[in-house]
Amino acid sequence: MLYKTLSAALFGIDAYIVEVEVDLAPGTGGIFTTVGLPDAAVKESRERIKAAIKNCGFEYPAFRNITVNLAPADIKKEGSGFDLPMAIGILGATGTFAGRELGEFLFLGELSLDGLVRPIKGALSIAVAAKQKGIPNLVVPEVNAREAAVVEDVRVYAAQSLPQVVDLINAPEAFTPVRIDPAELLAEASHYSVDFRDVRGQQHAKRALEVACAGGHNIIMIGPPGSGKTMLAKRIPTILPPLTFEEAIQTTKIHSVTGLLENSKGLVGTRPFRSPHHTISDAGLIGGGTIPRPGEVSLAHNGVLFLDELPEFQRNALEVLRQPLEDGVVTISRATTSLTFPAAFMLAAAMNPCPCGYFNDPTRECHCTPPQIQRYVGKISGPLLDRIDIHIDVPAVRYRELRARATAEGSEEIRARIMRARQTQLKRFQSDGIYCNAQMSPKLIRTYCEIDAESDKLLETAITRLGLSARAHDRILKVARTIADLEGSEVLLPRYLSEAIQYRTLDRTYWA
Repeated sequence: MLYKTLSAALFGIDAYIVEVEVDLAPGTGGIFTTVGLPDAAVKESRERIKAAIKNCGFEYPAFRNITVNLAPADIKKEGSGFDLPMAIGILGATGTFAGRELGEFLFLGELSLDGLVRPIKGALSIAVAAKQKGIPNLVVPEVNAREAAVVEDVRVYAAQSLPQVVDLINAPEAFTPVRIDPAELLAEASHYSVDFRDVRGQQHAKRALEVACAGGHNIIMIGPPGSGKTMLAKRIPTILPPLTFEEAIQTTKIHSVTGLLENSKGLVGTRPFRSPHHTISDAGLIGGGTIPRPGEVSLAHNGVLFLDELPEFQRNALEVLRQPLEDGVVTISRATTSLTFPAAFMLAAAMNPCPCGYFNDPTRECHCTPPQIQRYVGKISGPLLDRIDIHIDVPAVRYRELRARATAEGSEEIRARIMRARQTQLKRFQSDGIYCNAQMSPKLIRTYCEIDAESDKLLETAITRLGLSARAHDRILKVARTIADLEGSEVLLPRYLSEAIQYRTLDRTYWA
């Protein structure tokens, strides 16, 4: 007897519908065969399914040959989420559902040996696929129900065990689908545990971070150990504009398919902050695998990628950042497939000024020779530095600032100014398909970054003396445009340009 159920599989961060066909054929061997390019986890499901069906009190067709086909059969299937639909297919083939068709249900879940339904990855992506295909009912593990219920027009049922799913199929009117308010869920998940109010001193660095966030610019902080670079970086998401619902959905999909989503939340409501260790490989940073999976650059999508001790990263790992920094996406190609993952993030990096960390420090002596300093800073390629708009010095905090009783400005106040600047940019670029100054093309720079004769002379002097590249010239104008937006000015005054030039000189200080 043939019985069909529906499930889904992940392809990148999206999902596609999989038709699970179960055929029971006469035979004495009781052979269980799974076809349709299953991986090892899918093949091993036969033992879990067999034990779960028996331990839940259902009849298992032990003396019949079982063939399960996962269609389309030309795409590799992986993971344990096919346990539940395969078990439902076997029960359906034995007549448990009295011949009822299940074309309006999509099933997902891993089965334990006692029939409990365990969580899976990518529930949100699968719910989106179900909505696109017009499948009205989605049965997922209870842990994943809030995540899947974010998608409207799909009834999501939380499955705790195999017997409960059977009861749901036989009497769906007795079960209530999970309902949540997406706006309320986003509001619940949008709280940060850190604040810029915690940072003492470093007003110059705070100003640079405000400019960077207002225009979506990349930034590198250079300073001795203990000066607060990491502390500042961790608070960058708190002053970025809040996630929109569309951004939250896309961010949640990425975290869900990698298994990093907190199931109690159901939705990522804060800007991601990813801080990989400097020993990370290029595949870990950019993504990879036989079946490509998102890397750190994609996990930081719509948020911040923080690279601490930047010169300590492998050179090839840093160089792969060029594409996502320019395009906001990363493409991973394999022999059988090519996948593109979103990777629109703000890069924040930190480094010491020299190997010992105390070059130009007024209180501690640096023991590094000039060649050592040049080799250390030279580990970061010129093309990568050119893609970082703002280079800022972060000196050690003075004792008086550290012990000051005055209350520092909080993240909410800084964010308010940034939001006003972002609104100006949204209005300016409403017909250009971008949303912040950092994304301006050379054509848009010429349109929106016109300067007068005095500013032109100032910029020419800086470019000539510092030996800055053409890309650095464009970055200066972009940053100056952002500073003007923060000040509410449509004109690029010389003082805005001067501040922007200042943010490009620090990298040159250490090898000039």
